[in-house]
Amino acid sequence: MRKLTMAELNRASVDDFKSTPKSPVVLVLDNVRSMHNVGAIFRTADAFALEKIVLCGYTPRPPHREITKTALGSEESMAWEYAAETVTAVAALRAAGYQIAAVEQTTGSVLLPQFRPEVGRPLALVLGNEVFGVEDAVLALCDMAVEIPQFGTKHSLNVGVAAGVVLWDALVKLGVV
Repeated sequence: MRKLTMAELNRASVDDFKSTPKSPVVLVLDNVRSMHNVGAIFRTADAFALEKIVLCGYTPRPPHREITKTALGSEESMAWEYAAETVTAVAALRAAGYQIAAVEQTTGSVLLPQFRPEVGRPLALVLGNEVFGVEDAVLALCDMAVEIPQFGTKHSLNVGVAAGVVLWDALVKLGVV
C-alpha cells in the first residue's frame, strides 16, 4: 500500500468543478463565528460538491486569510452567498422548495440514524453558532431538527465536524454517494 500522488487523485480544476453537476444540498451557516470553522465547512462542501453555502449574520466571509487557511482554496471553487438575516435566507430556500433541517439538539429532533431526507427534493442544512446553536426564530422555519447521537461527556461536536457527519449521512440516504 502507498499513498496516491496528487496527479493520481485526478482532481478537477476550479473552473471544471464550477461546471460539474452538484449535490442538491445547501449549507446555511447561522452566525458561525470562527473563520477556521467557516473554512473547514467550505472544504467539506467542496469535497461533496454541494450546490452552495449561505453565510448569514456575522458569519465571516471570504476573502480572508484565516478562512483560506482551512479552506485550502475551496472558497474559490464553492458557490456562496451572504444573507444579513438567517430567517430571510431560510424563508427563501423554503419558498424555492427546499426541505429545511437544522442540525440541532431539540425536544423534537430526529436522531441521525432515523433521519430520512426526502429523495428528489433539495435539502438545506442549517448549522448554528458554536455556543448558542441555531437561533430560535430560524428553528421555527425548519421542517425538522437532526441530532447526531453522542456517547461521551460533551454535549456537542465542532460545527465543522457536525457538518461533515450529517452531510455524509444525508448524501448516502439521497443516493448521491
